[in-house]
Amino acid sequence: MDPLRKLRYFVVVAEELHFGRAAQRLNMAQPPLSQRIRELERDLGARLFDRGRTVELTEAGQILLAEARDLLARWDRAKTLVGKAHRGETDALRVGVPPELAGRVLAAILTAFERQHPQVRLDLQELTTAEQLRLLADRQLDAGLLQHPVDIIGLELGPAVDTPLGIVLHRDSPLAAKSALALADLAGHGLVLFPRATAPNLYDATLRTCWEHGFRPTRVVHARNPEFVLGLVLSGHGVAFDQGMVTQKEPRVVWRPLTGNPLHRRMSLAWPTTAPHPVAHRFGTLIVEVLRADGVSTLAPAQDEARPWNVLIGRR
Repeated sequence: MDPLRKLRYFVVVAEELHFGRAAQRLNMAQPPLSQRIRELERDLGARLFDRGRTVELTEAGQILLAEARDLLARWDRAKTLVGKAHRGETDALRVGVPPELAGRVLAAILTAFERQHPQVRLDLQELTTAEQLRLLADRQLDAGLLQHPVDIIGLELGPAVDTPLGIVLHRDSPLAAKSALALADLAGHGLVLFPRATAPNLYDATLRTCWEHGFRPTRVVHARNPEFVLGLVLSGHGVAFDQGMVTQKEPRVVWRPLTGNPLHRRMSLAWPTTAPHPVAHRFGTLIVEVLRADGVSTLAPAQDEARPWNVLIGRR
């Protein structure tokens, strides 16, 4: 018998903890159901139920129940996706993108996707890396544009893009007279940075790089929205890191590159390893093409993919 069918029988018995009621739910007689469960126990080499006055799951049965539910859900999703692909139908692609992604980049992504995949609706959702990871794990997202460094379990990564970061500071700052700045030049200043909860690994790596290069912020003020970042910089709460586009919105701030490129923003699309959306991999390539079109971002070196993410920032 199909092992997946035996697993489905097992799940029903485990939920009912009664072979008679489970047989009724499955519209079958009890003896064949009991036989299938014993076959499954022989296949696995483990007793799954304690059969006495009451039926109880063994420790092995409890482990199998969690695994079986996950396996069956993935199999059902895979069958659905394969069937739709065979019929020429494809679900909407649900993708998370970071809040700071520029509007012109979003527009370019949507336009390119509609041109390449007119039959698929692209559902972009503004989410932090931490939020994306949770939703990817729950299969509420098909893919997410993640900011590295990030811990990935059960996800596949597409090509990564690096964008060097510079300094956003008030136009009246003495540092604005320089054409380029070192991190050590920022000593004595505060720092406007995204909240740690949005991307913990990136937050820690950013501060560690600052310290290693001689910049220990006098204080760290948190802001997610680019407009809020600008407001804090203008009001003297600190400098900020950005790729340069934020200054196009406000003439009272300037952007200066960092010497040696010690900080950069690395992003790549990630999607579940098991039963991924059929368009996810191609969308990862599309996003890289759009991000590289700005003339500043570059494809991340392939050899870095094997290195721990927590050493990428400041170790170029």
